[in-house]
This record gives sequence, structure tokens and C-alpha cells, in this order.
Amino acid sequence: MEPQMDMQQLFAAAQQMQEQLMNAQAALADAEVTGTAGGGLVKATVNGQGELMDLSIEAAAVDTDDAEETARTIADLVLAAVRDAYRSAEDLQQQQMGPFAAAMQGGGLPGMPGGLDLPGGLDLSSLGIGAPPVPDDDDDEDA
Repeated sequence: MEPQMDMQQLFAAAQQMQEQLMNAQAALADAEVTGTAGGGLVKATVNGQGELMDLSIEAAAVDTDDAEETARTIADLVLAAVRDAYRSAEDLQQQQMGPFAAAMQGGGLPGMPGGLDLPGGLDLSSLGIGAPPVPDDDDDEDA
């Protein structure tokens, strides 16, 4: 039979986990990552929470002889740079928040054998952890 944690130990472990989670969230808010495209012609900077903080476009990305093509190219480069930055932010979120997701889904934390073992885990998608719930796109209404 596994030894039972007393309530005081459980509350202390939960409080410690909450503090660690808050510290990780604060670190994410302060962290910034940069994505690039076009060999650095376009740079997008997002914070660890996925907020776009800065976008820069080098003058070399602009072809004054073909404004229409330049506009399409810059739009593509901006999308690529922002997506690159978001991927980097997601990687950072996984590094910072991954241990908490594992604990919530039964992986356990030191001092808490077996984790919280919640049914189906805990939806942490609002923190950038795991996949968000899939919306029901069933447009076929049964008549």
C-alpha cells in the first residue's frame, strides 16, 4: 500500500506548484522571441505569451520598380516571419509550462506521487499547452 500524504503536505505541494506556475507565466510574459523570413529582411518579435511586439522590414525588401509584386512579397515575408516567431514562442511555452501539464495529467511532481490524475487531464490550452478543444464544424444539420 502506498503511503498517504497528509493534507498539510498536499496543500504545501499545491501552493509550491502554484507559485512555480505563476513564476513561469511571468517569465513567459517577459520573454521575447524573434522570427525571421527572407534571410532576415523581415523580423517579427513576439513575447512568450504570443503577443506580437514588433515587426520590422528592411528597405532592401522593397523594389520601387514593381510596387504590386513588392507588396505581395512583403505580405508573404511578414506571414512567414510571424509564423516563425509564433513557433518559437510555442516552443518556449512548452519548455516553461510542459512540466505543469505533465503533472496535471498524472506525470507527477516531486512530493506528489502520481500527479493530480484528473480525468482526461486538464485543459491548459489557454496557457498555450496542448491542443485547444476541436470545434464542431458539422454544418450538415439533420433535418
